[in-house]
Amino acid sequence: MSRASGALTAEDLDVRRTGDGPPVLLVHGSVAGPERTWRRQLELGSHWALIMPSRPGFGASPPLPRGDFEAEAPLMAELLGEGAHLVGHSYGAVIALYAAALRPDRVRSLTVSEPGCLRVASEDPRVAAQVANGERLYAHAGELGPLQFLLAFRSGVGSSNETPPELSGELLAGARLLMRERPPWEADPPLRALREAAFPKLVISGGHSPVFEAVCDAVASGLDARRTIIAGRGHTIPATGPPYNACLHSFLTHCELSNKGAHPEA
Repeated sequence: MSRASGALTAEDLDVRRTGDGPPVLLVHGSVAGPERTWRRQLELGSHWALIMPSRPGFGASPPLPRGDFEAEAPLMAELLGEGAHLVGHSYGAVIALYAAALRPDRVRSLTVSEPGCLRVASEDPRVAAQVANGERLYAHAGELGPLQFLLAFRSGVGSSNETPPELSGELLAGARLLMRERPPWEADPPLRALREAAFPKLVISGGHSPVFEAVCDAVASGLDARRTIIAGRGHTIPATGPPYNACLHSFLTHCELSNKGAHPEA
């Protein structure tokens, strides 16, 4: 079904492709689009074919009525094509978890960094308190301007991105999208189904927050995934550049070597 008939498809999305090698689909999170989120990963294009879509509402991608990890997952699943490594950060990591479950036969590997699916670790009182704080923030979104909302949100997640005293351009647009986005802590990703899928999994945290450490531990346990910490930029893990790139390149290379022939060539 095309956009003309009322449904958004992967073909409607603004997608940047660069590099050469096995395909890697990179899914960005909230507020910042792919250009900012993955700007330090472009050097990986010397070994990998990078696929960097703008989520609905970002860049030239048409918006959905509301950003929603479940509604966006089928779009990312389409972009896996005949097979790709799937990488997601923050809200994009939640989308990636759902997308991988939709097309496990097309996932070469799955890497997520600090997914916002906090309820997977809600038995931890620190995580429960974070969810309660987030729910209060969204309950009062109508009383806040985009700058106030963004500052409160970034403080809560531990983002290391600087927020200027006035918002404009893409940052203002991203903040407005954030304010009406479905909160990621509502997610209940299909960890059991993903655990049973054959592809390798990696979960990364930033070593800055006991809340995200607990969430990443729970996700890694549920997936039976590799688990690592890349510190230095708080929640904004891809912005570490070389450490993140080295970790991802090593993991993807290992996956290619160990699973050679297990997936169709893209």
